[in-house]
Amino acid sequence: MNIHEYQAKAMFRESGVRVQQGEHCTTVEQALSAYDSLGSEIVAVKSQIHAGGRGKGNLYCPNSGDLILEGGVKVAFSREEVEEYASKILGHKLVTKQTGPSGKMVSNLYVESGCDIAHEFYLALLIDRETESLLMMGSTEGGVDIEEVAEKTPEAIHKEWFQPSMGLDEEKAGSMADSLGLKGPSRDSFVEMAGRLASMFVDKDCSMIEINPLVLSGDGTMVALDAKVSFDDNASFRHPWWHEIRDISEESEVEVRAHEQGLSYVDLDGNIGCLVNGAGLAMATMDVIKMYGGEPANFLDIGGGADSESITAAFGIILEDPSIEGILVNIFGGIIRCDMVARSIIEASKETGLEVPLVVRFSGTNHEEGRIVLDESDLDVVTVSTLGAAGEAIVGAIGGLLE
Repeated sequence: MNIHEYQAKAMFRESGVRVQQGEHCTTVEQALSAYDSLGSEIVAVKSQIHAGGRGKGNLYCPNSGDLILEGGVKVAFSREEVEEYASKILGHKLVTKQTGPSGKMVSNLYVESGCDIAHEFYLALLIDRETESLLMMGSTEGGVDIEEVAEKTPEAIHKEWFQPSMGLDEEKAGSMADSLGLKGPSRDSFVEMAGRLASMFVDKDCSMIEINPLVLSGDGTMVALDAKVSFDDNASFRHPWWHEIRDISEESEVEVRAHEQGLSYVDLDGNIGCLVNGAGLAMATMDVIKMYGGEPANFLDIGGGADSESITAAFGIILEDPSIEGILVNIFGGIIRCDMVARSIIEASKETGLEVPLVVRFSGTNHEEGRIVLDESDLDVVTVSTLGAAGEAIVGAIGGLLE
Protein backbone atom coordinates (compact mmCIF):
# COMPACT_ATOMS: atom_id res chain seq x y z
CA MET A 1 0.00 0.00 0.00
CA ASN A 2 1.28 3.45 -0.94
CA ILE A 3 0.62 6.72 0.85
CA HIS A 4 1.05 10.40 -0.02
CA GLU A 5 4.09 12.48 0.79
CA TYR A 6 2.23 14.56 3.37
CA GLN A 7 1.19 11.38 5.20
CA ALA A 8 4.71 9.96 5.06
CA LYS A 9 6.15 13.18 6.46
CA ALA A 10 3.71 13.10 9.35
CA MET A 11 5.13 9.66 10.18
CA PHE A 12 8.67 10.97 9.80
CA ARG A 13 7.88 13.76 12.22
CA GLU A 14 6.41 11.33 14.74
CA SER A 15 9.54 9.17 14.42
CA GLY A 16 11.87 12.09 15.07
CA VAL A 17 13.05 12.52 11.47
CA ARG A 18 13.43 16.18 10.60
CA VAL A 19 11.13 17.57 7.91
CA GLN A 20 10.07 21.07 6.94
CA GLN A 21 6.78 22.45 8.20
CA GLY A 22 3.97 21.91 5.73
CA GLU A 23 0.21 21.66 5.39
CA HIS A 24 -2.04 19.33 3.43
CA CYS A 25 -4.50 21.19 1.20
CA THR A 26 -7.39 20.23 -1.07
CA THR A 27 -8.47 23.71 -2.21
CA VAL A 28 -6.79 26.90 -3.43
CA GLU A 29 -8.12 28.71 -0.37
CA GLN A 30 -6.44 26.18 1.92
CA ALA A 31 -3.18 26.59 0.00
CA LEU A 32 -3.29 30.36 0.55
CA SER A 33 -4.07 29.87 4.23
CA ALA A 34 -1.13 27.46 4.48
CA TYR A 35 1.17 30.05 2.94
CA ASP A 36 0.01 32.65 5.45
CA SER A 37 0.41 30.35 8.46
CA LEU A 38 3.81 28.91 7.48
CA GLY A 39 5.36 32.38 7.50
CA SER A 40 7.97 31.43 4.92
CA GLU A 41 8.70 33.77 2.02
CA ILE A 42 9.51 30.79 -0.19
CA VAL A 43 7.31 27.69 -0.24
CA ALA A 44 7.03 24.55 -2.35
CA VAL A 45 3.61 23.76 -3.82
CA LYS A 46 3.62 19.99 -4.35
CA SER A 47 1.19 17.77 -6.23
CA GLN A 48 0.24 14.70 -4.19
CA ILE A 49 -0.20 11.50 -6.21
CA HIS A 50 0.98 7.93 -5.77
CA ALA A 51 3.73 8.17 -8.37
CA GLY A 52 7.27 9.47 -8.64
CA GLY A 53 8.72 12.02 -11.04
CA ARG A 54 6.21 14.69 -10.02
CA GLY A 55 8.66 17.55 -10.43
CA LYS A 56 9.37 16.63 -14.05
CA GLY A 57 5.76 15.82 -14.90
CA ASN A 58 3.22 18.05 -16.62
CA LEU A 59 -0.34 19.06 -15.73
CA TYR A 60 -3.05 18.72 -18.36
CA CYS A 61 -6.71 19.68 -18.53
CA PRO A 62 -8.69 16.42 -18.13
CA ASN A 63 -11.30 17.56 -20.67
CA SER A 64 -9.37 19.30 -23.46
CA GLY A 65 -5.97 17.69 -22.91
CA ASP A 66 -4.33 21.13 -23.06
CA LEU A 67 -1.06 21.65 -21.20
CA ILE A 68 -1.77 23.66 -18.05
CA LEU A 69 1.55 23.69 -16.19
CA GLU A 70 5.03 22.27 -16.62
CA GLY A 71 6.15 20.56 -13.44
CA GLY A 72 4.03 19.13 -10.65
CA VAL A 73 6.22 20.60 -7.89
CA LYS A 74 6.66 24.38 -8.01
CA VAL A 75 8.58 26.84 -5.86
CA ALA A 76 6.50 29.93 -5.07
CA PHE A 77 8.01 33.25 -4.03
CA SER A 78 4.76 35.05 -3.26
CA ARG A 79 1.15 34.56 -2.24
CA GLU A 80 0.11 35.26 -5.83
CA GLU A 81 2.31 32.46 -7.13
CA VAL A 82 0.88 30.05 -4.57
CA GLU A 83 -2.61 30.88 -5.86
CA GLU A 84 -1.51 30.48 -9.47
CA TYR A 85 0.20 27.13 -8.96
CA ALA A 86 -2.53 25.69 -6.71
CA SER A 87 -5.17 26.67 -9.31
CA LYS A 88 -3.24 25.01 -12.11
CA ILE A 89 -2.45 21.83 -10.16
CA LEU A 90 -5.67 20.94 -8.35
CA GLY A 91 -8.30 19.31 -10.53
CA HIS A 92 -5.86 18.66 -13.37
CA LYS A 93 -4.15 15.50 -14.58
CA LEU A 94 -0.46 15.02 -13.77
CA VAL A 95 1.49 12.88 -16.23
CA THR A 96 4.89 11.55 -15.15
CA LYS A 97 7.18 8.72 -16.23
CA GLN A 98 5.58 6.52 -13.59
CA THR A 99 1.93 7.31 -14.29
CA GLY A 100 2.12 6.61 -18.02
CA PRO A 101 0.24 8.74 -20.56
CA SER A 102 -3.08 8.36 -18.73
CA GLY A 103 -1.73 10.33 -15.76
CA LYS A 104 -3.38 10.84 -12.38
CA MET A 105 -5.88 13.46 -11.27
CA VAL A 106 -4.51 15.72 -8.55
CA SER A 107 -6.88 16.23 -5.63
CA ASN A 108 -4.31 16.92 -2.90
CA LEU A 109 -1.55 19.46 -2.41
CA TYR A 110 1.23 19.84 0.12
CA VAL A 111 2.43 23.38 0.77
CA GLU A 112 5.80 23.28 2.48
CA SER A 113 8.24 25.85 3.87
CA GLY A 114 11.36 26.53 1.85
CA CYS A 115 14.68 25.07 2.92
CA ASP A 116 18.27 26.34 2.92
CA ILE A 117 19.91 23.56 0.89
CA ALA A 118 23.66 22.97 1.03
CA HIS A 119 23.61 19.59 -0.78
CA GLU A 120 21.11 17.03 -2.02
CA PHE A 121 21.43 13.29 -1.35
CA TYR A 122 19.41 10.18 -2.12
CA LEU A 123 18.46 7.68 0.58
CA ALA A 124 16.25 4.59 0.54
CA LEU A 125 15.46 1.62 2.75
CA LEU A 126 14.26 -1.50 0.97
CA ILE A 127 13.68 -5.20 1.49
CA ASP A 128 16.44 -7.27 -0.13
CA ARG A 129 14.91 -10.70 -0.59
CA GLU A 130 18.08 -12.20 -2.04
CA THR A 131 20.00 -11.59 1.19
CA GLU A 132 16.90 -11.89 3.41
CA SER A 133 17.74 -8.57 5.01
CA LEU A 134 17.02 -4.86 4.79
CA LEU A 135 19.05 -2.64 2.51
CA MET A 136 19.97 0.99 3.06
CA MET A 137 20.99 2.63 -0.18
CA GLY A 138 22.43 6.13 -0.47
CA SER A 139 24.01 8.43 -3.01
CA THR A 140 25.47 11.91 -3.19
CA GLU A 141 23.53 12.32 -6.45
CA GLY A 142 20.21 13.36 -4.93
CA GLY A 143 17.39 15.22 -6.62
CA VAL A 144 17.74 13.28 -9.89
CA ASP A 145 16.41 9.99 -11.25
CA ILE A 146 18.22 7.30 -9.25
CA GLU A 147 17.71 4.85 -12.13
CA GLU A 148 19.81 7.13 -14.31
CA VAL A 149 22.51 7.29 -11.64
CA ALA A 150 22.51 3.49 -11.29
CA GLU A 151 22.91 3.07 -15.04
CA LYS A 152 25.56 5.71 -15.72
CA THR A 153 27.53 5.85 -12.45
CA PRO A 154 26.75 2.75 -10.36
CA GLU A 155 29.77 3.49 -8.17
CA ALA A 156 27.88 6.54 -6.87
CA ILE A 157 25.36 4.29 -5.10
CA HIS A 158 26.43 3.00 -1.69
CA LYS A 159 24.80 0.11 0.18
CA GLU A 160 24.59 -1.23 3.71
CA TRP A 161 22.66 -4.34 4.78
CA PHE A 162 21.19 -5.06 8.20
CA GLN A 163 18.80 -7.50 9.86
CA PRO A 164 15.38 -6.15 10.89
CA SER A 165 15.55 -8.09 14.16
CA MET A 166 18.84 -6.38 15.06
CA GLY A 167 18.11 -2.92 13.73
CA LEU A 168 20.55 -0.53 12.09
CA ASP A 169 23.60 -0.11 14.30
CA GLU A 170 25.66 3.07 14.46
CA GLU A 171 28.60 1.42 12.71
CA LYS A 172 26.63 0.70 9.53
CA ALA A 173 24.88 4.08 9.63
CA GLY A 174 28.25 5.73 10.16
CA SER A 175 29.73 3.79 7.25
CA MET A 176 26.98 5.11 4.99
CA ALA A 177 27.57 8.65 6.29
CA ASP A 178 31.27 8.30 5.51
CA SER A 179 30.46 7.06 1.99
CA LEU A 180 28.34 10.18 1.50
CA GLY A 181 31.19 12.41 2.65
CA LEU A 182 29.47 13.66 5.80
CA LYS A 183 31.59 14.85 8.69
CA GLY A 184 31.19 16.27 12.18
CA PRO A 185 27.69 17.37 13.24
CA SER A 186 26.30 16.54 9.77
CA ARG A 187 27.53 12.96 10.15
CA ASP A 188 25.98 12.72 13.62
CA SER A 189 22.69 14.08 12.27
CA PHE A 190 22.64 11.49 9.49
CA VAL A 191 23.45 8.58 11.82
CA GLU A 192 20.64 9.54 14.17
CA MET A 193 18.16 10.05 11.34
CA ALA A 194 19.08 6.75 9.63
CA GLY A 195 18.51 4.87 12.88
CA ARG A 196 15.10 6.44 13.34
CA LEU A 197 14.12 5.60 9.76
CA ALA A 198 15.22 2.00 10.20
CA SER A 199 13.14 1.68 13.37
CA MET A 200 10.13 3.16 11.61
CA PHE A 201 10.61 0.77 8.68
CA VAL A 202 10.39 -2.26 10.96
CA ASP A 203 7.73 -0.95 13.37
CA LYS A 204 5.36 0.12 10.58
CA ASP A 205 6.01 -2.94 8.36
CA CYS A 206 7.21 -0.82 5.46
CA SER A 207 8.29 -2.29 2.17
CA MET A 208 10.06 0.90 1.06
CA ILE A 209 11.12 4.29 2.35
CA GLU A 210 12.63 6.62 -0.24
CA ILE A 211 13.83 10.19 0.25
CA ASN A 212 14.89 12.07 -2.86
CA PRO A 213 16.20 14.50 -2.04
CA LEU A 214 17.50 14.14 1.47
CA VAL A 215 19.24 17.47 2.02
CA LEU A 216 22.03 18.83 4.13
CA SER A 217 20.63 22.14 5.31
CA GLY A 218 22.57 25.33 5.84
CA ASP A 219 22.76 24.69 9.60
CA GLY A 220 24.43 21.32 9.05
CA THR A 221 21.49 19.01 9.80
CA MET A 222 19.81 16.45 7.56
CA VAL A 223 16.26 17.20 6.37
CA ALA A 224 13.92 14.83 4.51
CA LEU A 225 12.73 17.15 1.75
CA ASP A 226 10.79 14.34 0.10
CA ALA A 227 9.11 11.21 1.44
CA LYS A 228 7.84 8.13 -0.36
CA VAL A 229 6.60 5.29 1.85
CA SER A 230 4.88 2.01 1.03
CA PHE A 231 3.75 -0.82 3.30
CA ASP A 232 3.75 -4.60 3.08
CA ASP A 233 0.10 -5.56 2.52
CA ASN A 234 0.73 -8.91 4.20
CA ALA A 235 1.09 -7.07 7.52
CA SER A 236 -2.23 -5.22 7.31
CA PHE A 237 -3.73 -7.32 10.11
CA ARG A 238 -1.21 -5.74 12.50
CA HIS A 239 -2.10 -2.20 11.48
CA PRO A 240 -5.87 -1.60 11.38
CA TRP A 241 -5.15 2.14 11.15
CA TRP A 242 -3.89 1.70 7.59
CA HIS A 243 -7.43 1.94 6.24
CA GLU A 244 -7.60 5.50 7.59
CA ILE A 245 -4.73 6.69 5.41
CA ARG A 246 -5.44 4.61 2.31
CA ASP A 247 -6.48 6.80 -0.63
CA ILE A 248 -8.78 4.65 -2.76
CA SER A 249 -8.99 7.39 -5.40
CA GLU A 250 -5.33 6.75 -6.24
CA GLU A 251 -6.06 3.12 -7.07
CA SER A 252 -7.88 1.90 -10.15
CA GLU A 253 -11.35 0.51 -9.60
CA VAL A 254 -10.28 -2.88 -10.89
CA GLU A 255 -7.28 -2.98 -8.53
CA VAL A 256 -9.56 -2.23 -5.59
CA ARG A 257 -11.93 -5.05 -6.56
CA ALA A 258 -9.01 -7.43 -7.02
CA HIS A 259 -7.73 -6.58 -3.56
CA GLU A 260 -11.17 -7.32 -2.10
CA GLN A 261 -10.98 -10.77 -3.73
CA GLY A 262 -7.60 -11.44 -2.15
CA LEU A 263 -5.79 -10.93 -5.46
CA SER A 264 -2.68 -8.84 -6.01
CA TYR A 265 -3.28 -6.99 -9.30
CA VAL A 266 -1.46 -4.21 -11.11
CA ASP A 267 -2.62 -2.94 -14.48
CA LEU A 268 0.07 -2.65 -17.19
CA ASP A 269 0.18 -1.51 -20.81
CA GLY A 270 0.56 -4.81 -22.70
CA ASN A 271 -1.88 -7.23 -24.36
CA ILE A 272 -1.10 -10.58 -22.68
CA GLY A 273 -2.97 -11.26 -19.47
CA CYS A 274 -1.09 -13.13 -16.71
CA LEU A 275 -2.63 -15.32 -14.01
CA VAL A 276 0.05 -16.63 -11.66
CA ASN A 277 0.42 -17.79 -8.06
CA GLY A 278 3.36 -16.14 -6.34
CA ALA A 279 4.91 -12.70 -6.80
CA GLY A 280 8.32 -14.01 -7.86
CA LEU A 281 6.76 -16.39 -10.37
CA ALA A 282 4.61 -13.54 -11.68
CA MET A 283 7.71 -11.41 -12.27
CA ALA A 284 9.45 -14.30 -14.04
CA THR A 285 6.34 -14.84 -16.18
CA MET A 286 6.31 -11.21 -17.28
CA ASP A 287 10.04 -11.39 -18.03
CA VAL A 288 9.65 -14.44 -20.28
CA ILE A 289 6.75 -12.83 -22.14
CA LYS A 290 8.96 -9.82 -22.89
CA MET A 291 11.87 -12.10 -23.79
CA TYR A 292 9.79 -13.59 -26.60
CA GLY A 293 8.67 -10.19 -27.83
CA GLY A 294 5.35 -9.82 -26.03
CA GLU A 295 4.05 -7.30 -23.51
CA PRO A 296 2.30 -8.29 -20.25
CA ALA A 297 -1.02 -6.57 -19.61
CA ASN A 298 -0.99 -7.05 -15.88
CA PHE A 299 0.66 -8.39 -12.77
CA LEU A 300 -1.81 -10.78 -11.13
CA ASP A 301 -0.88 -12.99 -8.19
CA ILE A 302 -3.76 -15.20 -7.02
CA GLY A 303 -1.74 -16.39 -4.00
CA GLY A 304 -0.97 -19.85 -2.74
CA GLY A 305 -4.40 -20.54 -1.27
CA ALA A 306 -6.59 -19.54 -4.21
CA ASP A 307 -9.89 -21.34 -4.77
CA SER A 308 -12.29 -21.71 -7.68
CA GLU A 309 -14.08 -18.48 -6.80
CA SER A 310 -10.95 -16.35 -6.78
CA ILE A 311 -9.67 -17.91 -10.02
CA THR A 312 -12.97 -17.11 -11.72
CA ALA A 313 -12.74 -13.55 -10.37
CA ALA A 314 -9.19 -13.29 -11.68
CA PHE A 315 -10.25 -14.36 -15.18
CA GLY A 316 -13.06 -11.84 -15.13
CA ILE A 317 -10.73 -9.02 -14.08
CA ILE A 318 -8.21 -9.88 -16.80
CA LEU A 319 -10.86 -10.00 -19.51
CA GLU A 320 -12.25 -6.59 -18.54
CA ASP A 321 -9.17 -5.11 -20.18
CA PRO A 322 -10.13 -4.47 -23.84
CA SER A 323 -6.49 -4.71 -24.92
CA ILE A 324 -6.21 -8.39 -23.92
CA GLU A 325 -5.32 -10.64 -26.88
CA GLY A 326 -4.24 -13.74 -24.96
CA ILE A 327 -3.86 -15.16 -21.46
CA LEU A 328 -0.98 -17.06 -19.90
CA VAL A 329 -1.68 -19.10 -16.76
CA ASN A 330 1.43 -20.17 -14.86
CA ILE A 331 0.81 -22.19 -11.70
CA PHE A 332 3.25 -23.85 -9.36
CA GLY A 333 1.32 -26.34 -7.26
CA GLY A 334 2.16 -26.34 -3.59
CA ILE A 335 -0.79 -25.98 -1.26
CA ILE A 336 -2.85 -25.31 -4.36
CA ARG A 337 -3.46 -28.37 -6.58
CA CYS A 338 -3.05 -28.03 -10.33
CA ASP A 339 -6.03 -30.31 -11.09
CA MET A 340 -8.28 -28.02 -9.01
CA VAL A 341 -6.92 -25.01 -10.89
CA ALA A 342 -7.58 -26.79 -14.20
CA ARG A 343 -11.25 -27.37 -13.35
CA SER A 344 -11.56 -23.80 -12.14
CA ILE A 345 -10.08 -22.54 -15.43
CA ILE A 346 -12.67 -24.52 -17.39
CA GLU A 347 -15.54 -23.13 -15.31
CA ALA A 348 -14.15 -19.61 -15.38
CA SER A 349 -13.72 -19.76 -19.17
CA LYS A 350 -17.37 -20.76 -19.58
CA GLU A 351 -18.59 -18.10 -17.17
CA THR A 352 -16.54 -15.29 -18.69
CA GLY A 353 -16.99 -16.32 -22.31
CA LEU A 354 -13.29 -16.66 -23.02
CA GLU A 355 -12.54 -15.97 -26.70
CA VAL A 356 -8.80 -15.24 -26.70
CA PRO A 357 -5.90 -17.73 -26.91
CA LEU A 358 -5.09 -19.45 -23.61
CA VAL A 359 -1.80 -21.08 -22.65
CA VAL A 360 -1.42 -22.96 -19.36
CA ARG A 361 1.75 -24.15 -17.68
CA PHE A 362 1.47 -26.35 -14.59
CA SER A 363 4.27 -27.50 -12.29
CA GLY A 364 4.17 -29.05 -8.85
CA THR A 365 1.32 -30.76 -7.01
CA ASN A 366 -0.89 -32.80 -9.41
CA HIS A 367 0.52 -31.00 -12.45
CA GLU A 368 0.11 -34.03 -14.71
CA GLU A 369 -3.49 -34.52 -13.59
CA GLY A 370 -4.14 -30.84 -14.25
CA ARG A 371 -2.82 -31.06 -17.81
CA ILE A 372 -4.95 -34.14 -18.48
CA VAL A 373 -8.08 -32.34 -17.23
CA LEU A 374 -7.43 -29.46 -19.63
CA ASP A 375 -6.36 -31.60 -22.58
CA GLU A 376 -9.50 -33.75 -22.29
CA SER A 377 -11.84 -30.78 -21.99
CA ASP A 378 -13.61 -28.89 -24.78
CA LEU A 379 -11.63 -25.79 -23.92
CA ASP A 380 -9.37 -24.37 -26.63
CA VAL A 381 -6.15 -24.33 -24.62
CA VAL A 382 -2.46 -25.03 -25.14
CA THR A 383 -0.72 -26.79 -22.26
CA VAL A 384 3.07 -26.72 -21.84
CA SER A 385 5.49 -27.93 -19.19
CA THR A 386 8.16 -25.20 -19.07
CA LEU A 387 8.05 -21.45 -18.53
CA GLY A 388 10.04 -20.79 -21.71
CA ALA A 389 7.61 -22.83 -23.77
CA ALA A 390 4.72 -20.96 -22.16
CA GLY A 391 6.12 -17.57 -23.12
CA GLU A 392 6.88 -18.69 -26.66
CA ALA A 393 3.44 -20.24 -27.06
CA ILE A 394 1.37 -17.26 -25.90
CA VAL A 395 3.38 -14.70 -27.85
CA GLY A 396 3.16 -16.92 -30.94
CA ALA A 397 -0.57 -17.45 -30.43
CA ILE A 398 -1.29 -13.71 -30.69
CA GLY A 399 1.03 -13.31 -33.68
CA GLY A 400 3.72 -11.42 -31.87
CA LEU A 401 6.62 -13.87 -31.87
CA LEU A 402 9.98 -12.27 -32.67
CA GLU A 403 11.79 -13.64 -35.69
